[in-house]
Amino acid sequence: MNSDLLEALTTLEKEKGIGKDVIIEAIEAALISAYKRNFHQAQNVRIDFNQDIGSIRVYARKDVVDEETDPRLEIAISKAKEIDPNYEVGDVVEEEVTPKDFGRIAAQTAKQVVTQRVREAERGIVYSEFIDREEDIITGIVQRHDHRFIYVNLGRVEALLPSSEQMPNEQYHQNDRIKVYITKVEKTTKGPQVMVSRTHPGLLKRLFELEVPEIYDGTVEIKSIAREAGDRSKIAVYAEDQEIDPVGSCVGQKGQRVQAIVNELKGEKIDIVHWSEDPVEYVANALSPSKVLHVGVNEPDKMTSVVVPDYQLSLAIGKRGQNARLAAKLTGWKIDIKSETEAIELGIYNPHNAESTSNEESSDSAEQSEDER
Repeated sequence: MNSDLLEALTTLEKEKGIGKDVIIEAIEAALISAYKRNFHQAQNVRIDFNQDIGSIRVYARKDVVDEETDPRLEIAISKAKEIDPNYEVGDVVEEEVTPKDFGRIAAQTAKQVVTQRVREAERGIVYSEFIDREEDIITGIVQRHDHRFIYVNLGRVEALLPSSEQMPNEQYHQNDRIKVYITKVEKTTKGPQVMVSRTHPGLLKRLFELEVPEIYDGTVEIKSIAREAGDRSKIAVYAEDQEIDPVGSCVGQKGQRVQAIVNELKGEKIDIVHWSEDPVEYVANALSPSKVLHVGVNEPDKMTSVVVPDYQLSLAIGKRGQNARLAAKLTGWKIDIKSETEAIELGIYNPHNAESTSNEESSDSAEQSEDER
């Protein structure tokens, strides 16, 4: 051991934030194990690490007893007094037992301990960095893939994109730059493990925060998101200031803002609707781009009965029921859709008596975003 180790410990303390005392304590513990393992010794020993000159000495520790039964761990009081007359029973006698070639073992052990501690410290730093970014969006580079994961390089760590979190309409190639949503960060024996997603609704929310300043600064609020990744999504937005059009803010001039998000999600359609605390208005808006004539509300069962024009029935339900399914998920209300003719025949809707509920204004906004896209 020499001054090179001490300089290395000082550098580590400055650059990695690992305390010198912590490493020295770890080195001493490792050296005790190394001594017992390499020299087949079972006695209690103490390592003396002289930080001034970088020397290391090994001392055997023996308890002073009346009569020794194990000379490796005990020393008789008569022998102890030959070393120092002041020893009493119960004291501990230390005797240097540093082997001749212990310096080589000490250097090797110290190197292993320092390397391990540096690795642990770096893992801790990476974990701290990414645990704070859970539920956030980050850009990474596709490194490789197998049947379970896409491996995405995030700079200081390689994230895992499971097959279940990959968009069905996307193909991933090596060196592709993609935005991913960090779903979970865990500590493992191999270091921090970061799980990411391309299908999580949170990805859509973060993309809107990036593209729409009004959402980022809180002027416009995202109230709810329903997403079928790679195909279609609905997002409900609200602005407390009545002078601000939340849907228009998200769509952007000539649809530029929403189009940037659509491009990032490889063509995923996005319906942007007005949020309302009134379930009648909210459900009607959520079924955009279909027009709605009437919404009946059953509060206890959290269910709504919706009437739409005959020619709008298939539009309201959507392909494979997608529009109705997303609207229900967005609002949290069950939605039963009927055509105007069927509703009249069942006696649940009278166009002359009932107050009609229309989402024309919201539909216009949503249709505008579709057209501009």
